Amino acid sequence: MNLNNGIFELSAVSAAQYPKSDGFLPEIALVGRSNVGKSSLLNRLANRRDLARISSRPGRTQTINFYKFPDLRIVDLPGYGYAQVSKRVREEWGPMIETYLRERQALKGVIHIVDLRHRPTNDDKLMNTWLQSYGVPHVVVATKADKVARGRWSQYTKVIREVLGVEPIAFSARTGAGEKEVLTAMANLLAGTVEHQEHQGKNK
Repeated sequence: MNLNNGIFELSAVSAAQYPKSDGFLPEIALVGRSNVGKSSLLNRLANRRDLARISSRPGRTQTINFYKFPDLRIVDLPGYGYAQVSKRVREEWGPMIETYLRERQALKGVIHIVDLRHRPTNDDKLMNTWLQSYGVPHVVVATKADKVARGRWSQYTKVIREVLGVEPIAFSARTGAGEKEVLTAMANLLAGTVEHQEHQGKNK
């Protein structure tokens, strides 16, 4: 998988604005709560500091952002779950995200990003349930692992696994921990070898 020479391609709020398929260039989408580290993950994987803009203000990403690489696109969907974003904007994000996830034929899978330090929120659980109910291939990546002692990672990943029913990959954009595992998971999504994951635990 080649994640060099990535470029920001365009932002969209509707299917009519999506980029053309380019011979069906496959896509992997990033979903997660606002400020969970989607942009930091993307920049780390692309070995760039500024490919995706990182904001200290949650809820800033209000469009679907497409990043083009030689072998695929990575698509950053608006972050969910930030209460201080206006109700009108939150109501617009839901259909925007769902339309992309349900209708984009180039989509090969989703990286669902959660925060390793915290128990998955109700919004995280809803997104995970939605992906499972529609049979969207996905993996869970737990970011900000550098903020937890490595010896305690298994304790935190166990909580995520019990709540979401999926084994998460612990990842740190700062140190690069878990980067190889995320790239492998992305390659498996593109290859179609990540199976639809049924709940292995309960949404407690």
